[in-house]
Amino acid sequence: MPPGSAIRQAFIYQTAPHFLFFIVVYITGLSMFWVKYRCVAVTEDAIYVLESAKLSGGGKPQRLLGTLPRHTQLGPVSKRWAQLTILGERGWVHRRFHDQVVAADQEAGFTR
Repeated sequence: MPPGSAIRQAFIYQTAPHFLFFIVVYITGLSMFWVKYRCVAVTEDAIYVLESAKLSGGGKPQRLLGTLPRHTQLGPVSKRWAQLTILGERGWVHRRFHDQVVAADQEAGFTR
């Protein structure tokens, strides 16, 4: 991110070939290598998507994967796990981050 950029919202999401992979990971940990963690940082000018370490659960971003225009709509979000498509990749964001996604969309001019 450019120096001096203020993060307005941030959230973590997970990717996997199918939602059922999360259940298998939760129960067994066996398919953990298929699940990827992403951190999204929203500033006034852009949306930054970062790759995160798997063992951090998304909390330790390691490198920039891509940047989206700030006027990109991220939601809508609902239910316990909301499905999103970011950078052409299907992912799921947990309910605890839904407020961040909604706030980012509202600041970009999208209404619920």
